[in-house]
This record gives sequence, C-alpha cells and structure tokens, in this order.
Amino acid sequence: MQDWYLVADIGGTNARFGLVAHGSGTIISIARYSVAEHEFLSDAIDHFLQHVNGLAAWQPLPMAACLALACPVEGDVMQFTNSPWRVDRHKVNAQLGGARIDIINDFAAVGFAVSDLHSTDWRQLGGGEGLANAPIVVLGPGTGLGVCSLVPVGQGFTVVPGEGGHADFAPIDAQEIAVHKILQARFGRVSAERLLSGVGILNIYQSLAQLAGKPPLHAKPEDIHDAALVGIESLAVKSLELFCRVLGSFAGNLALTLGAKGGVYFAGGIAPKLLPFLESTEFRHRFDAKGRFRSYLSDVPVRVVTKDDLGVLGAANKILQNKD
Repeated sequence: MQDWYLVADIGGTNARFGLVAHGSGTIISIARYSVAEHEFLSDAIDHFLQHVNGLAAWQPLPMAACLALACPVEGDVMQFTNSPWRVDRHKVNAQLGGARIDIINDFAAVGFAVSDLHSTDWRQLGGGEGLANAPIVVLGPGTGLGVCSLVPVGQGFTVVPGEGGHADFAPIDAQEIAVHKILQARFGRVSAERLLSGVGILNIYQSLAQLAGKPPLHAKPEDIHDAALVGIESLAVKSLELFCRVLGSFAGNLALTLGAKGGVYFAGGIAPKLLPFLESTEFRHRFDAKGRFRSYLSDVPVRVVTKDDLGVLGAANKILQNKD
C-alpha cells in the first residue's frame, strides 16, 4: 500500500481531486465532481477517498493535502464566493485522519502551475516572447474572475494571490457606459467580475437586450456562446464582442499595474472556448490601448492556457514544495 497526497482545485461549479504519488510526485488519478450535486465538501472528499480505495494500491488516507479554493483564504473557516460550500480546516483535518492540510486560493494554485507550462499548452494572442525574469499576471473568467500574480524571486517565482476580479469595472466606450448604468442600478457597485465571468456574459446579454428594447432569448451563458459562435443572433454576437473588449482592457490594466513583462496568462474554462472571438475582436487592441503606454504593452505576450486541470497541477506543485 503506497503513500499519497490529496490535492484539489475547488471552484464554484466543479471540484477536481487528484492523487499524487508520494515517491514520484506524479499525479496518478484525477476525479471531477459537480458542486451542485454534493451538499457539503465533505461528501465530495468521501467520494474521492472511495475512488482511491477502489484503486487498491494506495493507503486509505493521504499523508497530506492541499486544497485550492475559489474564495479568500483567511482563518480556519472559509465560505466560497460563488457556492454554498464552506471549508473548516479542522473538520477536513479530522476527515483525513489528521493529515497536514495546506489551503490556498484557487488562482494561487494556477500560479504555481504556470512555470511548468510549455508552448504547446497555450495559444498566444499577440506580443513577443516575454522577459524571463519579469512579473507575470494570471487571470481567468469562470464561475467568478480569478486573478493572481507571479513575482520573480531568485531563480523562481513567488505566487501572490489576490482578489483583483472584484476591482471596479471601468467602462471605456458609450456602450459600456450604458451597460454599467444598468448593472449599477441592479447591483449598486459594479465589479469587473459582474461582466467577466459566466454569469457576467448573461449580465451583458440582458443589458444589451434592455438597451435594444428586445426580449432576451437565452437564460444561460453557454446558450449565448453557442448562438454567437454560429452567428444566429446578433445580440449574442454583440455580447461576446463586448465581453472580449472589456476582458482586453482589464488584462491590460493588470499588466500595467504589475509591470507584467513576463506575460499575461488566461486560465479557466471560458477563455479557451472564446478563442475564435478573442482572435477576431478588439481584445488585443483594447489590451494595448493605453494611450502613452501602448508601446509598454505591445511586446507583452498574452497566452490562453489550453492545458486541462491546471489548478490540480498547481496544488500538487505546492504540496511537493513542503512534502513530508
């Protein structure tokens, strides 16, 4: 019976669990669970432990665990931003038989994985090679809008988690200002995440429908995407075009703020699906369109990560840094 580590990337919609071999550090198995189908995190953990026990070669409980959570990581009890799940460090520790528990932000986990990526793991949208020893920004629209930074230290990077997705939305053109007014009336304060997320696509679509005086035809972000992809509804197309413009502006702001000459990486489920729109809309133009600082950003590479299970890989990298 071999020793192993449990790693997990837990978002608002899906929870991914991985088994990492103690000796080799290899991720042996990954299981995916729907958050909506499990009342508590402990239920999903139990399902994964049953999965591991079914593999027969591994100890019933892990030596240690690293959980990457889609919420601010503060204290011993954490509430997810976009799901009803809560995480109690002490309860997870007891459930895993007293194993050491590391808890990190889900986008910090993505940051721990970025340095292991290769050119086959992304699609580049403009810019050059990026500077080898310069800061990097990682962001990803999904259930929410995750953001983290990588700052060079010595021969590697320090991952700096944050909640940049909740920074204020800054509209640029008349259409964005009109959408902002609608969302402001609805939510009060309008963060970037109100537009740059799955539900954000729906918010944009509903706002544009209101401005056009048309009834919205779709109630799910994926339906808006599918309609726009085949061009069967102009409102859906305009919604994703606006989404891509705002995403470009927001990413460019992050790159300016951090001085991210090492590159800007997009992770998560939405960006790879939107590649046709990101490549054909004003996304890169808006990324660069920073007035006197256009030339500052023109060589910064923007890379959409296509590799799966990046958060699980990052959690594995984190736990192996502190392995027993």
